[in-house]
Amino acid sequence: MLDHAASVRPQPMIDPFGRGIDYLRVSVTDRCDFRCVYCMAENMTFLPKKDLLTLEELDRLCSAFIDKGVRKLRLTGGEPLVRKDVMTLFRSLSRHLDAGALDELTVTTNGSQLAKYASELAALGVRRINVSLDTLNPALFRTITRWGDLGDVLGGIDAALAAGIHVKINTVALKGVNEAEIEELIAWAHGKGMDISFIEVMPLGDIEPSRLDQYLPLSVVRARLMDRWTLTESDHRTGGPARYVTVNETGGRIGFITPMTHNFCESCNRVRITCTGTLFMCLGQEDAADLRAPLRASEANDLLYAAIDRAIARKPKGHDFVIDRRTKRPSVTRHMSMTGG
Repeated sequence: MLDHAASVRPQPMIDPFGRGIDYLRVSVTDRCDFRCVYCMAENMTFLPKKDLLTLEELDRLCSAFIDKGVRKLRLTGGEPLVRKDVMTLFRSLSRHLDAGALDELTVTTNGSQLAKYASELAALGVRRINVSLDTLNPALFRTITRWGDLGDVLGGIDAALAAGIHVKINTVALKGVNEAEIEELIAWAHGKGMDISFIEVMPLGDIEPSRLDQYLPLSVVRARLMDRWTLTESDHRTGGPARYVTVNETGGRIGFITPMTHNFCESCNRVRITCTGTLFMCLGQEDAADLRAPLRASEANDLLYAAIDRAIARKPKGHDFVIDRRTKRPSVTRHMSMTGG
């Protein structure tokens, strides 16, 4: 018998290159309790709180995209769990999981607040989360994050695992910083039953030190790993840009996210919204659409749906990321915390 809910599912939005757009990443705040050296300047100027969408507006905006065929929703930041009353947004959005309109509600977090929220997230249907973690060395962790405490993050990860949430670790590969620790991170993650993905540093926003000094190609990382372990290509996919291998010796998976050495644009199925209601069709392009104006112009969603359609119709084929020793300028001037990665 045909499942009625499945039969009336909206089809994904289709961009100009025939890609179905069914994955939305929403930054609920540009603020963070860390100041990671590859993400933010130490002295950041954040948006005035009056410029942010309310939690009710974020719910309405996410729901509009679900009406348009989005099946996976990821809340990001900054650090999403530092936004005041953010759990009311998770509680509201979880209704789409209950109704079968949404396949997955998930979050990317630095883990600092997970000990507080892991149980409630699990109760609301969050089954899988990403935790950003670049080192297991407490002193280096403080150096990379400037403000963070490794113990808080490790405690948060344990709380999430205890709540039954599958945790994937995201690690930015930083030349001369954590590259000697990559194998240790893999062994630790796999020992806890967690996958781990490595990410090439991206040229977003002016920061110090220069990304020229931070950039470590993952092709180099992978070649080094093959000297120790047997890596087998995996067809595992999570809807994001990572390409996975299985480590035969540990049974765990490693993902590689390679915007610089091999872009993943041909299969891009996602768009991003900032906490001010700006829709970026591509992380690596400046073109954007204002959704706050149509959201606030009418209590009905007709204007909002039309604005979304116009934006998807101009989604680019790919990004223009480059780390350029001649100009030393970022490819995109906004900081990663603005669009949520």
